[in-house]
Amino acid sequence: MLYSSGTTGRPKGVRSPLRGEVFGTAQKHLYIIRSMSGHDENSIFLETGPLYHAAPLRFMIGMQRVGATSVIMERFDAEAALGLIEQYRCTHSLWVPSMFVRMLKLPEETRRRYDISSTVAAIHGAAPCPVGIKERMIDCPFGPTLVEYYGATEANGLCLVSSEEWLARKGSVGKPVLGEVHIMDEEGREELPPGETGPIYFANGYEFEYYRDPEKTAEARNDRGWTTLGDIGRVDDDGYLYLTDRKAFTIITGGVNVYPQEVENLLVTHPKVMDAAVIGMPSEDFGEAVKAVIQPVDMAEAGAALEGELIAFCRQSLSPVKCPRRVDFKAELPRHPNGKLYKRLLKDAYWGDHGTRIV
Repeated sequence: MLYSSGTTGRPKGVRSPLRGEVFGTAQKHLYIIRSMSGHDENSIFLETGPLYHAAPLRFMIGMQRVGATSVIMERFDAEAALGLIEQYRCTHSLWVPSMFVRMLKLPEETRRRYDISSTVAAIHGAAPCPVGIKERMIDCPFGPTLVEYYGATEANGLCLVSSEEWLARKGSVGKPVLGEVHIMDEEGREELPPGETGPIYFANGYEFEYYRDPEKTAEARNDRGWTTLGDIGRVDDDGYLYLTDRKAFTIITGGVNVYPQEVENLLVTHPKVMDAAVIGMPSEDFGEAVKAVIQPVDMAEAGAALEGELIAFCRQSLSPVKCPRRVDFKAELPRHPNGKLYKRLLKDAYWGDHGTRIV
C-alpha cells in the first residue's frame, strides 16, 4: 500500500481492492506506459528520484519486470545525471520538472558536454511542467524524446502525451489512456463543456479508498462515483487535458481566482530564479494577496532590487491581479525529491493565527 505525497496535508494511505487477477499480472497502466516508451530487456533505466515515492518505485518495478537494467541515483544532481546517461548509455529515465529547471540553469557548454544520444524516452510527471521549460528541454538536451504522464498514487486515471503531440498542443498533459476525463462544476455535479475550467474527475479507472479515512474517501467521489484528486483543468475539443492548479492552492483575491501555477511557471524561467512558490497572504482589503517566495540562483542577489525586477518581469506577461505584490527569498524551498512542492509548509508559516484554507 502506497501513500500520497501529502502536498496539501498529511500523506494518505491509498488502498486498492484486489482485482482477482492471476498473481504476477502487471497493472494495466504499466503496459500502457511500456507501449509508449518502448522499454524492454535491453533497456537501461536511469532512476533520478527516491524509491520511497510512488512513481519512482512503480517505474522501477515496471522496468525490472521486463528485465531492464536500472541505474539508481542516491541523490539528484543535474550534471551528474547527464554524466550517468553518457557513462551507462541509458535509454530511459524518469524526471520531474524541478530537475529540468536545475538542468537548464547549468551553463550551456556543460549541458552539451555530455553525449546523451542513447536516450529513447525521458519520462516526466509528478508536477506540471512550465511550457517554456519543456520547450527548451525538447530543443536541448533531450530532443523529441520527452514523454509526459499525468496520474497519481490513486491510479484512478492516467494521461500520456508524446513530444510530437505536445508541440502541437503546448501545455497539455495528453489524453486519457486509463479512465475517462470529465471536467465538472465546483460541486462535481454538472459536466462542463470543452474549454471551461473546473475540477478534474476520472471515471472507469481503478477504484481506491483512503486507508482508515472514509470521510476523505467520500470527498473524492461525486454522486456518479467518479473520483477527483483535487486538481483543476480543462479539456480541448479533441479531448486533451490541460492542468490549471490544485484546488487547494487557488488564491481568491478581491473575488478573483488566481492559479499560482501560472505565476510559478513564469517565474522559474527568469535566469536569476532557481525555484518559485506562489501563495495567498492574508489581506484586509482583498481577503488574500499574491506573494511569491523565491529560491534565487545566487542568494547574495536576494533583496529589494531583485524583488522589483521579478514583479516587473511578471507584469510583462500577466494581468496585474495575478502578479505578486511582495517577494520573499529563501535559500531553499520545501520541495521534496519527488518534485512536489510542499506549499502548505510555506503557507502555514505565513498565515499564523489567520488560519489557512489548505487542509
